[in-house]
Amino acid sequence: MYSLQDLKTHLQEKHNLKINPNQEKDLRKIGYYHGYKGYRFVRKSNNPISFTNFSQVVALNDFDMQLKGLFYPNLMFIENALKNYVLEATLADSQSENLQEVFNKSLTYYKEFKTGTAAYKKEFKRKMDLQMKINSALIRDYMSGKEIETHFYENGREVPVWAAFESLSLGEFGTFFACSNKTIRLEVSELLKLPTNLNADGFLLKDIIFVLKDLRNAIAHNGIIFDTRFATSEAGKNIKTLLENELKIKQIDFNFIISYVALVCYILKQLDESKRIKSFVNEYQKIQKMTERLPVSQNLIFGTQDKSIAEKLHSLCK
Repeated sequence: MYSLQDLKTHLQEKHNLKINPNQEKDLRKIGYYHGYKGYRFVRKSNNPISFTNFSQVVALNDFDMQLKGLFYPNLMFIENALKNYVLEATLADSQSENLQEVFNKSLTYYKEFKTGTAAYKKEFKRKMDLQMKINSALIRDYMSGKEIETHFYENGREVPVWAAFESLSLGEFGTFFACSNKTIRLEVSELLKLPTNLNADGFLLKDIIFVLKDLRNAIAHNGIIFDTRFATSEAGKNIKTLLENELKIKQIDFNFIISYVALVCYILKQLDESKRIKSFVNEYQKIQKMTERLPVSQNLIFGTQDKSIAEKLHSLCK
């Protein structure tokens, strides 16, 4: 076990990182393992940052925290809006708010495959796994005293689908949409005005949700986001083509955070939220300036297309 003084000595002697006495409190607050070890490289360990002073580590940490604070409310807004769009289409399709009836009538993507095939079994299992997760989440929320679940269960009623949506994580919501029938998928796509040439099966939104899910989870768990190392769901060709065509930008690359900025802006555009876009992009450009004095190439952090993409995003506000 290392004491604070041991860690300070280790950083000074092993990493040639100067730490002033008044910076000890910063080391204690951001931590050696999360702070220094987490921020000592960009994306991969073969892209090290040549820190010379602990104040530079603190500056990069502050930049990353500011980015999280910028993205989080917009992701929450998008998540809530998309859930409501999907819920609206689901209720219209199932003609019922009963969760079991919704699963039986509307979460039937597996039926698009021949009975008994590997694809049929895979999608049927995904639906059943989702149903178990939702039921477990509802019981968890009931046992913890959540008002909605308590109201329904203690009055001898099933929790309706609209209430169950409140307990869905973004990943579970993405799976719900992935399990939905084609009618729902295309109805939501039409509400969002997604281009049909990239969305014949209605699954473009599913792909978008899972890309955003990685970013949202990283923020929620205080993961590092500035260099997109959090990504577990690859942004497919359709998403890149969507942003390039719809936003008139080039070389979308989800190795850089600007592509997530562009994706958030695109969804906000489809939700008619031009004021949010303007505020989001302006604040992003202000936050970027926090890295200008760091001992690392700006292109390594932001890519070569960041400025041109940001300027294109401004045009969405007009």
